[in-house]
This record gives sequence, structure tokens and C-alpha cells, in this order.
Amino acid sequence: MSAKRIEQSRRRARTGSSSPTRASVLEREFVTEEETTILNVSSTNPRSFPYSVKQQCWEKTEKVKGRDSNRWRRDALGNIVFRKLVGCPGCLCHDYDHILPYSKGGKSTLDNCQVLQAKVNRSKGNRTEISRAELIEKSSYCRVSGRDMDLLELSAYGDVRRGQDSGGCRIQ
Repeated sequence: MSAKRIEQSRRRARTGSSSPTRASVLEREFVTEEETTILNVSSTNPRSFPYSVKQQCWEKTEKVKGRDSNRWRRDALGNIVFRKLVGCPGCLCHDYDHILPYSKGGKSTLDNCQVLQAKVNRSKGNRTEISRAELIEKSSYCRVSGRDMDLLELSAYGDVRRGQDSGGCRIQ
């Protein structure tokens, strides 16, 4: 979306124009993450995390030994999550969670971001007085074998990649 079109959309929003053109409706439906970041620049505290913060949040999350760290991580409670599965209800799905909820003044910054299994994040809601033990009880237990992980990687990425710490023999 060009800067000119973004400015036109903002102007329509400020003036309360209730009859957007067909093209502007389509423009709003197909916005990339990069364009979302551009749109949120004017906002002092966007509700969702910017793409760059999500990337950094994933990077600071615990790695799964023997697996590609760009694909697999452990959430704040130790649940294994798969990068391609975001926002769905399954046991390998994750969300980017505000540690201090947005509704209670939490910022969408790296310091306030954690990866959480999606089901746990939904049960947490905007509560701050919830113990780690209570959150663990809300976790979807998911026993995933290495073969299961391989199959997920094959279906999502078309290949299987191992982490550097996967063990085994190294040819020198």
C-alpha cells in the first residue's frame, strides 16, 4: 500500500467518511505485516506487537534441543510450540502475550512480550494475579515425538532441519 493511499485512508477515518470506495475496502482487507507496522507508527502503543518485536520475542524464548530454533521453541511454561501455528487452539499453537495485559496499561514492547501456548494465553486473559501453577494447569499437554515434529516440518516447510545441538556424530 503506497504512502499516498495510507494517508487517504487516514484522512477518510478522521473526517468520518462513511462511504469508502470499493478499492479502499479491498485495500484494508489485504494489509501485510510490513504495512501494518507503517500504519501503527503514528500510534504510541499499538494493541498488537509489531512484527520486529514478535521476531525478538521468539528469539528470546527457550530453544528445543535438537530442533531448528527458527521453527520450534518452548513457551514461558515449557510447552513446545511450532512457529507456523499462531493463534489456533491446538497444543503446539502459540500467541504473543502481553505479560502485563494491554487493558491494564501494558505496552507492546519486547520487555512485555512472551510466547505462550495459545490455550494458556486465552485462559489467562487480562488477569495479573494468576500463578504459574494455575497457568500450567491450563496447558494442553502434548506429547510430540521426533517423527511427529518431522512430519509437521515437512508439511509446513517442505523439509526437516535439525538444530546445531542435535547430537550424533560429526564428520571432521
